[in-house]
Amino acid sequence: MARTGSGRWKRRLIVGVAADALVGVGGPYVYINYIQDDPPAALSLDSPPTAPESASGSGDQAGRSVQGSWRVGSGSQAGYRVDEVLFGQNTTAVGRTGQVTGGLKIEGTQAVSGSFTVDLASVRSDSDQRDSQFRGRVMNTERYPDATFELAEPVDFGSVPDVNEQVTGEATGDLTVHGQTSSVTFDLTAQRTADGFRVNGSIPVTFADYGIDAPNFGGIAVEDEGTVEFLLAFAPA
Repeated sequence: MARTGSGRWKRRLIVGVAADALVGVGGPYVYINYIQDDPPAALSLDSPPTAPESASGSGDQAGRSVQGSWRVGSGSQAGYRVDEVLFGQNTTAVGRTGQVTGGLKIEGTQAVSGSFTVDLASVRSDSDQRDSQFRGRVMNTERYPDATFELAEPVDFGSVPDVNEQVTGEATGDLTVHGQTSSVTFDLTAQRTADGFRVNGSIPVTFADYGIDAPNFGGIAVEDEGTVEFLLAFAPA
């Protein structure tokens, strides 16, 4: 009888350990694949605004109207996208904010100078816990409240687009995050609108380049690299 009781106890222990393992692995799998919403799609110009008929004009007219200074206006967004491993399950974390400021100067077909600043303390994702870690241990937004990008050389888009047309260029500049600055180069896409234009881009970021430890916490392991995404709507300055 003693052996039978011991055998039952061992079986219960094995079942308990197996159940814990199922919850530890299966729980995140169920959450990520059946409960959690899909991460937002990358910021892009795939759904352009519809321009009023009166705003559509010739390329020459559009060319004259973009010359000069512009400011980052309402409807702009910026944030981060990074891959995570949540208790063994792959997922993607996305945080964004509309608190973006900046400006741009255009001469001919070139953006000759420009910069934008993102209020990091206002960035939000779908997780309060992640946001708290982002503002605190990861980014220390009390000490480093902003991220900034500034052009180091002109961006030549090749032509001035008509309303709703898109053009591309390559930007090189200085990205400052967490109090450290690195030179970055990335692709830009610009699109004319009825009363301005929008600019979209994605900047690869390696956390170690900015003195940021990989933000791992509470069963979540984060990749060493991510991206800064932005979609900027420019209005006349």
